[in-house]
Amino acid sequence: MKDQAETNTTLDTRIYTDFSHLKGLQRQARKLNFLPRHNSKSILSGRHGSRIRGRGLSFEELRDYRIGDDIRTIDWRVTARTGVPHVRVYAEEKDRSAVLIVDQRINMFFGTKRNMKSVTASEAAAICAYRIFAQGDRVGAVLFNDTEVKSFKPSKRVQMVEQIVRELSDLNLQLNSNLATPKQKMHLNHPLEAAARLVRHDQLIIVISDFAEIDEATEQYLSQMAAHNDVVLALVSDPISLQVPAGVQLPVSDGEKQMTLDTRRDVTQQTLQKSFSKRRATVLNWQEQLNITVLELNTAADTLSQFMQAFAVRR
Repeated sequence: MKDQAETNTTLDTRIYTDFSHLKGLQRQARKLNFLPRHNSKSILSGRHGSRIRGRGLSFEELRDYRIGDDIRTIDWRVTARTGVPHVRVYAEEKDRSAVLIVDQRINMFFGTKRNMKSVTASEAAAICAYRIFAQGDRVGAVLFNDTEVKSFKPSKRVQMVEQIVRELSDLNLQLNSNLATPKQKMHLNHPLEAAARLVRHDQLIIVISDFAEIDEATEQYLSQMAAHNDVVLALVSDPISLQVPAGVQLPVSDGEKQMTLDTRRDVTQQTLQKSFSKRRATVLNWQEQLNITVLELNTAADTLSQFMQAFAVRR
């Protein structure tokens, strides 16, 4: 059986995202300022006054003290040597690196309203990549599915951004409901480990996933990254995970076997709801525990519109 993306002459962008669709988000992404509407929920880009750490300062010049200068910038050694007050002037670094970690595992190939989770994740990643690149910053990525992890070092070259988006589209188009779940699942810790090899200090790390397959080690990876970098988690959720409907039959498959989850049975409905709620609560709790930011993306709504609701639009 051929992949659905190959058999359809007109791609349904609610199910798959090809390169042209993701590329089309570039122009709309420029409208975003990544300046949150509420300072307490600031997320991206230190240059825009958010709560995350700044880009760092680089020494620019040494000059005479002027009225109004911050006395904390006085260079006391030079002042003592010359007998004239001098201050050290610093300039904010012009760019920073961002690394996008994007989930395209088979568990993301699911949706009950509007988009597949894999589509929402792809669109979110493309929006972030194009916007960050447009403001002059370097963009890198760790893209992963059930069998492979692809790493791209942060770069300011437009060719690298295009390659990241193309590779992301390729992974998305490979998803198929007939794919068998690998015997050894791709744990979220594997791409996090790959990302840890790319990032240094004062960088921006954005993880876009439904956060399936997480454990205590996942929290440790995120904590280590957040110690010296700004970490944003984009939690992709389907409406069914927020409220499992009662009284319905849900067919599920791992690519080899298929079964029906009957939520007409209270115990089944409650078990599913408990599982989904526990995962969501764990991720949301990381916001306070690890001092990171969590942005929830719902597959039932337009991805770009959700970003616009979370961030101020450029005037």
